[in-house]
Amino acid sequence: MFPELKKSVGKLNYSSVSILTAIAAFGAYTCMYAFRKAFAAGTFPDQQILGLDYKVWLVIAQILGYTLSKFYGIRFISALNPKRRGFYTIALIAFSWLALLGFALIPSPYNIICMFFNGLPLGLIWGLVFGYLEGRRATEFMAAILSVSLIFASGFVKTIGRLLILEFHITEFWMPFLTGLCFVIPLLVFVLLLESIPPPDAKDIASRTIRLPMTSTERKDFLHRFLPGIIFTVAIYILLTVIRDLRDNFEVEIWADLGYTNIFIYSKIDTLVSILVLIAMALLVLVKNHVKAFKLIHWAIIIGCLITGLGTLLFYMGLINPVVWMTMVALGLYLGYIPYNAIFFERMIAVFKTRSNVGFIMYIADAMGYLGSISVLLFKEFSKTSISWGNFFKEGVLTVSIIGGICVMCSLIYFSKKSQDQINSQTTH
Repeated sequence: MFPELKKSVGKLNYSSVSILTAIAAFGAYTCMYAFRKAFAAGTFPDQQILGLDYKVWLVIAQILGYTLSKFYGIRFISALNPKRRGFYTIALIAFSWLALLGFALIPSPYNIICMFFNGLPLGLIWGLVFGYLEGRRATEFMAAILSVSLIFASGFVKTIGRLLILEFHITEFWMPFLTGLCFVIPLLVFVLLLESIPPPDAKDIASRTIRLPMTSTERKDFLHRFLPGIIFTVAIYILLTVIRDLRDNFEVEIWADLGYTNIFIYSKIDTLVSILVLIAMALLVLVKNHVKAFKLIHWAIIIGCLITGLGTLLFYMGLINPVVWMTMVALGLYLGYIPYNAIFFERMIAVFKTRSNVGFIMYIADAMGYLGSISVLLFKEFSKTSISWGNFFKEGVLTVSIIGGICVMCSLIYFSKKSQDQINSQTTH
């Protein structure tokens, strides 16, 4: 069956292959979220361990495993043989699913360790899936579709998790495993589709440069060449990851602080934001000049910081209601966050024509981002602050919008000068 599918896909035209690849990537990553974020739909009330909420321990355990896999992914993803992507995707998600079974079977608090093992393999999935997309003329379009899963899947999965709890009376401990069960067959189908996609063609390589596994020396050379820009970029990404993780893991609590308990509000807002961000990111495929596109991506992130900050100020002043505020925060947050997960590094490599791949630099940013996320979470809990998750989130959003906006402006100035120096050098020679 697989050889026949691969042969059939090979006969499709470039546009059709791009659309199919985008759908398969979106589907595969959405399925992964069912194994990663379903537990966040539970609240696990009235359970504390060593003075901390039980759910906070679960979040810490999973993020710790996820963070460690991001650090491992810096080498693993950048040096991976593309022929092994499909196998690793299935195997790693299967391992995380078994950890959810352990979470259901082992009594609390001993099952907290299961969330660590659940997160440990999942941090590698993004790099495996994005590897099918990078280095193509239509990468922006495909990556935009994939990136929407980062927004859509979180709300969608939590909605399913809440339905299992409230409508089918599934316990909060079995809910994550059974949510994953709903996505096993779709996951297999989408990964099979990704495996059937042909590699980048000659026109892709001419436009974007060939993407190959990197050696240790090449990774060091890349960091040395772009170190100041990478520092600015990673700083922004840490801030965005922290606030995005707070929203993802404690969205139920944040909405409760705001007085909302409607289980469909998560997917309602995330679906709207998904569409808006998808349109914004996909339009960049029309910009053929890589330098111009790279600058536009910076401006999209700046606009995202402005929307987030403005929305929070208006909410503080009582000029907008919580739903409008949370929508503006989500829109601004993902206008900043999604480019880094989709097209920022893709266009960066295309601009500077350097031997690299997106997975390497993305996993540096991701590893530091999740390290920042778990650090903030630990600070919030162990500092014994009485601030609610809703207020903590609100103050964090305002901080991120200001500092993030400054950092991205510095990044824009640095990379603009770097690209101009390269153009001048080429003209001289």
